[in-house]
Amino acid sequence: MSQRNSYAVGTGLFIVLGFAALAYLATQTTSVANTHQGASYSVQARFANIGQLKERAPVKIAGVRVGQVSSIVLDPKQEVADVTLSIDQDYSHIPDDSIATIFTSGLLGDQYVGIQYGSSKKDLADGGTLARTKPAQQLEEMLGKFFGAGGVADNLGGSYTVKARFSNVGALSVGAPVKMAGVAIGSVAAVHADPVKLDAEVELSIDKKYDQIPDDSAAAVFTSGLIGTQYVAIQPGGSPEFLKNGDEMVLTQSAMQLEDLIGKFLVNGSPSEKKDAANESPAGKP
Repeated sequence: MSQRNSYAVGTGLFIVLGFAALAYLATQTTSVANTHQGASYSVQARFANIGQLKERAPVKIAGVRVGQVSSIVLDPKQEVADVTLSIDQDYSHIPDDSIATIFTSGLLGDQYVGIQYGSSKKDLADGGTLARTKPAQQLEEMLGKFFGAGGVADNLGGSYTVKARFSNVGALSVGAPVKMAGVAIGSVAAVHADPVKLDAEVELSIDKKYDQIPDDSAAAVFTSGLIGTQYVAIQPGGSPEFLKNGDEMVLTQSAMQLEDLIGKFLVNGSPSEKKDAANESPAGKP
């Protein structure tokens, strides 16, 4: 065999092995390998955000595959995704208060549904629903945590929505935390500019377990640290009535802009300058 023929055979063999390796990696990192076998039963789960979750993605318990995602449908009446999980019949003793969370395999891997057992004595039945869910973790939220905004509250028991109006929201964006006493109790669901009142209407999605917030509470837009991201802080009032779904918070404080702070400093001067000026004697007097 000539040297040229040997080179061609070696090159061809290398290409074949390369494609075989790519095919193997595809079956290990995508839903191609997630075929289902054996008897199964279906349960439902609703997520506010599924990220890049796809049909046939794995369903895992303690890192072990127990089923797969059989369908993903957007609810036409609500901004949530209905996900159907097909679980092997061998794993039929999952507590009905278990938590379904969307995880990512590694840093850039595919997403899957992980189930964490609850404490209920009642098992999930065929056609049942996992009421407690955690959506996919978004890159923006992780960056927000890194820069000091803190994470949003886990929506495990549902949420209710209240509104607040601000003359200026600064850089507040959807997904920003809503905090009370420094603890995340929800997130910003929407930010709209009102073309009539010429202000910003902000919708706050608050976890239902915080359902005793006085209806005279105040909402303010704050910034985490000096250059951190912005969030909404709620300062409780003293009313015996509580905020309900659809209510509007009347007392609000808009975002403080860096330009305003610099302007106040330049116009009014620093506290030390004011103190020095007060201690100075009038001209011509000892």
